[in-house]
Amino acid sequence: MLNKNARFVVLALAVVLLIWVLSQRVYEIAAIVGLGILYLVWSHFRQGSVALASKAYHNRDYERAEKLLLETADPDKLARSRRGYYEFIMGNIELKKERFDEAEMHFQIASRFPLRSENDKGIVLVQLANLNLRKKEFEKAKAYLEKTKELKISSRVESIVKKIEHEIQKSK
Repeated sequence: MLNKNARFVVLALAVVLLIWVLSQRVYEIAAIVGLGILYLVWSHFRQGSVALASKAYHNRDYERAEKLLLETADPDKLARSRRGYYEFIMGNIELKKERFDEAEMHFQIASRFPLRSENDKGIVLVQLANLNLRKKEFEKAKAYLEKTKELKISSRVESIVKKIEHEIQKSK
């Protein structure tokens, strides 16, 4: 779990170590250091700072979470297991900033990727239903709620589903 700057520092130290080990002609250790460098570069693109952003998000440090996520230059290159969380957290951050269109886009992308549990997937779908309720697109909201009901969700999420359904009925 390293951010961009920490990876750069470790990478610089590893390159210095690699040069020194090569100058000492200890090729076995040089190979190990080289593999470590390759792993560090790979993890930068495939893992990003999503784990650190997730930790900051759960600690309600939304500014730090956003800053860490924005270190990811190309979210499309993230591993499938990380991309869902990237989009989920970005969607919630955009929602807190009341940027509803951007939040909906992030939640739609998050719904296509694996998350930790069906409950997390349910939360994404509930957020999409809520955003569509705001836009008075009741049929879309109902569709998201129906998908949510197919998942194993917590009682808290279930109560939110019922509230949204009640709002849809009230609006008609």
